[in-house]
Amino acid sequence: VQLQASGGGLVQAGGSLRLSCAASVRTFSFSSYAVGWFRQAPGKEREFVAALSYNEYSTWYAESVKGRFTTSRDNAKNIVYLQMNNLKPEDTAVYFCVADRSEVDVRVSGRVESWGQGTQVTVSS
Repeated sequence: VQLQASGGGLVQAGGSLRLSCAASVRTFSFSSYAVGWFRQAPGKEREFVAALSYNEYSTWYAESVKGRFTTSRDNAKNIVYLQMNNLKPEDTAVYFCVADRSEVDVRVSGRVESWGQGTQVTVSS
């Protein structure tokens, strides 16, 4: 599956952004993939942010974003969303959307099947 993320930008602390990720699939239907988000700040390792099972029954979030970020999907449109509220300067990073047919592997950076190209999110204090 090919992924294209968008929606990043510059926002003040306390503000909100919604990232979108459009998926293009060839072999398997988009609804058979678990999807998620990682981020990487300058000088830091890539870290897991959020993930969503193929049927939306299960969601997973990093402790640092729980209660502020929400991920969702529209299987009819092949799109994944990351709604980010109450943003903090420490949320500044390049955000990547991911997809995998395993809802376990979609949460592990070294095992994810497909990565999008990343979109920059900058939160000013």
